[in-house]
Amino acid sequence: MPRLALASLAGTAVEFYDFFVYGTAAALVLGPLFFPSFSPLAGTLAAFGTFGIGFLARPLGSAVFGHVGDRYGRRPVLLGSLLLTGLATVAVGCVPSYASIGAAAPVLLLLLRFLQGLGLGGEWGGAVLLTAEHAPQDRRGLWSSFPQMGPPVGFVLANGMVLALSAALTGEQFTAWGWRVPFWAAGLLVLAGLWLRRSVEETPQFRALAETGRRSEAPLSEAVRGHWRLLLLTGGALASGYAVFYATTTWSLAYATEHLGMDRTVVLGCIMTAVVFKGLLTPLLAVLGDRYGRRPLCLTGCAMCAVWMPAFVALLCTSDPLLMTLGFLGALLGMVTTFAVVGAYLPELYAPRVRCTGAAVGYNLGGVLGGALTPIVATALADGAGPPWGVALYLSGMALFSLACFALLPETNPAVAGPAAGPGAGTGKGAAEAAAPV
Repeated sequence: MPRLALASLAGTAVEFYDFFVYGTAAALVLGPLFFPSFSPLAGTLAAFGTFGIGFLARPLGSAVFGHVGDRYGRRPVLLGSLLLTGLATVAVGCVPSYASIGAAAPVLLLLLRFLQGLGLGGEWGGAVLLTAEHAPQDRRGLWSSFPQMGPPVGFVLANGMVLALSAALTGEQFTAWGWRVPFWAAGLLVLAGLWLRRSVEETPQFRALAETGRRSEAPLSEAVRGHWRLLLLTGGALASGYAVFYATTTWSLAYATEHLGMDRTVVLGCIMTAVVFKGLLTPLLAVLGDRYGRRPLCLTGCAMCAVWMPAFVALLCTSDPLLMTLGFLGALLGMVTTFAVVGAYLPELYAPRVRCTGAAVGYNLGGVLGGALTPIVATALADGAGPPWGVALYLSGMALFSLACFALLPETNPAVAGPAAGPGAGTGKGAAEAAAPV
C-alpha cells in the first residue's frame, strides 16, 4: 500500500502542478500577453476564461478515460492521462504571445488548456481507484487520501517555482520569458511520474470483473441510466470545495495584486502557507472518516465554509499578510474537511463495473460547477470600491448548496452505516450491485 499510495500521490501531484501553474499564470501575466487590446479587467476575465475551459474539458476527459478504466483497466488511465496533461503543459510554455502571431496565440492557448483538462479529468478516477480498490476496508479513507494530497503538493511545486522566479527576475524578465519556465519544467515532472507508475499492478477489483465477464460494455451510458441522480448529487456536493479552493488560490492572487496593490511574492507566500497546512491535514481528517464516517465530515466542511466566507473576504481586504494567511487557512480548512474523504467516498458510492466512470464524472462535474466560473464570477463581483462582499455571499451560497447535496447522499462506511452500505447504495438501478465488495 505505501508503494501504491506514493505512485498515486506522485501522479496527481504532477497533473495538478500542470493545472495550477496555468491558473497562477492566468492571474499574473496571461491577460496582457494574450489579450493586449482588452482593458486590465477584461484581460483578466479573458485569461480566467481560458482557465475555465480546462474545467469544461474535465468531465469529457473523465468519460473518455473512465470508459478505458472500466473496460480495459485502471492502469492504462494512470499512464495515458499523465502523458496527455504533461505534453499539453509543456506546449503552453512554447506558445508565442499575441504580439508575435496575433489571434492564433489565444486560440492555441484555449486548445492546450482544453487538452490539459481532458488529461486531468481522467487522472483522478484512476488514481483514487488504484488506492481504494487495493486498500483494506478499515483503512480505505487513509490510503485513498494520498491522491487527495497530490493537489496541494502540485500547488506548492507550481507556485514555489513561480515565487522563486518572481524573486529572482525583474518584472520585465518574468513577463517576457520567466513565466514559461514552470511550464517547461512539467516535462521533467511527467517523466518522473511515469517512472514511478511503470510497475503499478492492476487492481484486484478490476481483475475480478474481467475474470467473471462482468465489465460494462458502455460505462458512461450505464452510469447515466443507473446512477444519474448520484452523478448530479456528487457534482453539486463537491462544487463548493472547488469554488472555495480556486477563490483562495487563484482569484485572491489576482485581486490582491491588482486591487490591493500587493507584491505577488507576498501574496503567493500567504497562499502557499495555507495550502501546505491543507496538505498536512488531509490524512488526519481521512482517518476520522474511517472512524466516524465520510458523510459527517463532508457536512461539517460545507458548514464551515458557509460560515467563514465573510471573514475570508474581510481578512483579505486588510492587506496584512498574517491576517490574509489566517483567512486563507480558515477557508481551506473547511474545504479539506470535505475533500479529505472523497477519495474513498465516491468509489464506495458507485457500482464496481462503472466506478471509474461514475466517480470521475461526478468529481469533475463539481469542478465545472465550482471551479470553472468562480474566478470569473468573483472578479466581476469584486469590480468596484470597498470590500467584495458579493464574493463572500456567492461562496457561502455555494457551500449551502453543497451541504444540501451531501445531506441527500448515503453514508458508505460499513463501520458506521452497517453492512448495507457499499457500492451503489442509494443509487437506484445501481443498488442491485451493492453487495459487491469495493
